[in-house]
Amino acid sequence: MKVNRYSLRALALLMGYPDAELRSHLPELLEAIDKEAVIPAARREELHAFAAELTRLDPMDVEARYVETFDRGRATSLHMFEHIHGDSRERGPAMVDLVQTYEKAGLFLAPEELPDHLCVVLEFASSQPPKLAIEFMSEMAHILTAIFSALVQRGSPYAAPIAAVLELCGQRVQAVAIVADEAMDDVWQEPEAFDGCSTKGQSKPGEAQPIHIVRKTPPPVAAATAASVFAKGPKAQGARI
Repeated sequence: MKVNRYSLRALALLMGYPDAELRSHLPELLEAIDKEAVIPAARREELHAFAAELTRLDPMDVEARYVETFDRGRATSLHMFEHIHGDSRERGPAMVDLVQTYEKAGLFLAPEELPDHLCVVLEFASSQPPKLAIEFMSEMAHILTAIFSALVQRGSPYAAPIAAVLELCGQRVQAVAIVADEAMDDVWQEPEAFDGCSTKGQSKPGEAQPIHIVRKTPPPVAAATAASVFAKGPKAQGARI
């Protein structure tokens, strides 16, 4: 099986907050993806176009669009458990289980980081052998498809890297009609009293929350163990959007 480590890490960064540092490294990320060539050529072209847009547009507009896309609506949230557990009590224990899974694999997050964020999930997958990484990511294909579908509905360019993740895992990329909770995005909106407060756990509003991961070298964690927490997902219908 082809090595996919660098492609997974590059996609993790591409899905991160598009600050100046990330934008400056876009050529390197694309080069890593092209060298491994585990993502289909047509999708890699979309990623190049996606990166070109991040570079071409006004930086403030790019960053504001990211916040509006991923921090203002549950349907496009990059927190995987938001799509499974919502705000239920089950989310806390699931987070603990996922942290323990990471730590058994030698990955330790900073205290303020949430383990179910897609960027962290992809980073973890990149630390696993290719076969286990694909099995792990495939277990959450239903969640990624729901996010992809919501992004397609909004005409968001971020649909491209999500589609790349799905294809990297051997999944069919197809937008589906999501059966969403009533007024889900409206409920997710923060009240005006909290206007300007960070929802991402950054040190300052508008700043990126970096991934601080310490690598060790224990045996790989079994994909079935790691992926079991992603067993459920949002309801979806098979119709194309």
